Amino acid sequence: MKKIYTYGFLLVFLFLLGAECYAQINRRAVKRNNSRIGKFRGASHQFSKSKRYHYLSFSVNSMNYFGDMAPAENASSTDISFTRPGFTVMWGHRFGPRYTFRTQLTWGTLRGSDNDSADPSDLTNGAYRYVRNLHFRNRITEFAGIGMFDLFENTQTHLNRVQFTPYAFVGIAVFYHNPKAQVPDIDVHNGNSSFATAGEWVALQPLGTEGQNSDLYDVSPYKRIQLAIPFGLGVRYKLNSVLDLSFEVGVRYLFFDYIDDVSGTYVDLGIFDDPVARALSDRSNELYQTGSATDQQLIDQSLSLGLNTYTSTVDGQSYTIVNGFGRETDPLNVRGTPSENDVYVVTSLRVAYILGGSIRRPKFR
Repeated sequence: MKKIYTYGFLLVFLFLLGAECYAQINRRAVKRNNSRIGKFRGASHQFSKSKRYHYLSFSVNSMNYFGDMAPAENASSTDISFTRPGFTVMWGHRFGPRYTFRTQLTWGTLRGSDNDSADPSDLTNGAYRYVRNLHFRNRITEFAGIGMFDLFENTQTHLNRVQFTPYAFVGIAVFYHNPKAQVPDIDVHNGNSSFATAGEWVALQPLGTEGQNSDLYDVSPYKRIQLAIPFGLGVRYKLNSVLDLSFEVGVRYLFFDYIDDVSGTYVDLGIFDDPVARALSDRSNELYQTGSATDQQLIDQSLSLGLNTYTSTVDGQSYTIVNGFGRETDPLNVRGTPSENDVYVVTSLRVAYILGGSIRRPKFR
């Protein structure tokens, strides 16, 4: 019986001793853990490789043109009625808490028209644009690489990204363009004869409407492949764990002034062998000959321009033009403004689908 008490006492002692040892060890573990917490400096703010992700997106765009054929001469002038739709497909890579790189392919159309946009009652500027009577259509194919910067950083995975953030972007783009115009019904520079191709859209760059194809003028043909600097602002909203909705406005700064085929001055109409090129180089007399009585009154009386017939020094033929238009020697001979490059703006509504990164949801069993 004594042995039983002895063994019982020994077991109780060992149990209490073990409990005390465990408590000591546990207190040391808690202390170490508290020390680590005290030294913690936001490990979740480190955007590791596991938090990177890719996405694909598609956007519907509106495209607007700002240039020589705008309604007025100020840089912000555009004709909203000529807004045209466009589309963009995009691949993006999120590589930092604020940073994304994306590549994108955009298609769209730009339009401009003096006759439809310029105000003929504005005798200081708009009326002259109206009499110039030029127009164009240009279908754009653009490929761009763009860097994005978010205002609010996202230090989590794509599953826990911020709900809403504004962002800015800038990049570089290469695009193909080909401005066109419609052939008029009659050739006012050749006895009002009819054009067989009347109404057809023809490419303007090969025609050299400002003397690009003539040795008499120091004007080089513009390239149909050009560079641009896209930049702008946008806002992005998280729809769910894998979908984002974005709205952005992007400006394309161009390095040339011929997206509308208008930049410099008129040239001697005798340099053109192609009657279509001649007709599309100067369309002011077309407005006088085929326009309304109001158009003729504007040219004759309100602007006091009238018509003028001159003999070309190139082909010896006589051409009738509106004074101040279509003749290189006229002091008012301004077809465009070469000192100011053209611009176009792309406004986008975009849906993006996140492909994910290396992060995976845990599997529960």
